[in-house]
Amino acid sequence: MTERVRWEELPAELRDTIQAHTGPVIASKSVASGFNCTVALEMHTRGSGRLFLKGVRTSDKRGMDGLLREERINNIVRGIGPAIRHRFDATGWCAVAFTHIDGRHVDYGPGTKDLKAVADTLNRMYDLRAPAFPVPQLSDRFDVPLKPGEAEALHGTHLLHTDTNPHNVLIDRDSGTAYLVDWAMPALGPPWVDAAYTATWLMCFEQAPEDALAWLSGIPSWQQADPQAVEAFVDVTCREFTAGVGARDAAASNARFRHLLTGLRTQPGPHS
Repeated sequence: MTERVRWEELPAELRDTIQAHTGPVIASKSVASGFNCTVALEMHTRGSGRLFLKGVRTSDKRGMDGLLREERINNIVRGIGPAIRHRFDATGWCAVAFTHIDGRHVDYGPGTKDLKAVADTLNRMYDLRAPAFPVPQLSDRFDVPLKPGEAEALHGTHLLHTDTNPHNVLIDRDSGTAYLVDWAMPALGPPWVDAAYTATWLMCFEQAPEDALAWLSGIPSWQQADPQAVEAFVDVTCREFTAGVGARDAAASNARFRHLLTGLRTQPGPHS
């Protein structure tokens, strides 16, 4: 379980540094979801209103790497993810304060009304291209050996989130806009990858495969997907799960990814 440090448990110097920029913190609430940070707080401040504070100890290399990636990528994904308002460094901690999204986690289950908003956001991500700083290729993220041609098939210049689980998708209560949060693990690859991941999440939350694939078929980047690239994506993902947890425990997840191949073969329109 990920450690969570509450506001009152933070060093006094860090709290003072934060409040010097935001005004006094009137109330705070720790957020349990997420695995890339030690501090995850919804804060109500007197000077800056509501903020989301995310922070790690500077001794936590993995956490720092993720937080700094989020900071560097923030300008590129504004409007798709929340904007960073402040950064704080004090007493062995690094933290950033995001604009607070007044929303709820996406509903991926049968009968959901959220999927148009999710599709709209994924479609806007089509224009997210490689930033000026290094971001790994999607193929670099896999621990299992790649077969000949798989790295080339998964190569791309589009910026991907890579983890559209429901804790990372917030639906704004007023506008209904879907926001992707937690950009700690971005990658570069084909533009359809996040939509494909999302379709498997729909199946995970009991959407019938044919319904998840019908939604996916409406995503323009998926309509143009290279079948060989999709096959490489599915094959290496399934091998990774199997290597990690064993064939029996990976079976359900692998079956969801295998459905993507069926959807690709039956979707209308040409591939490019």
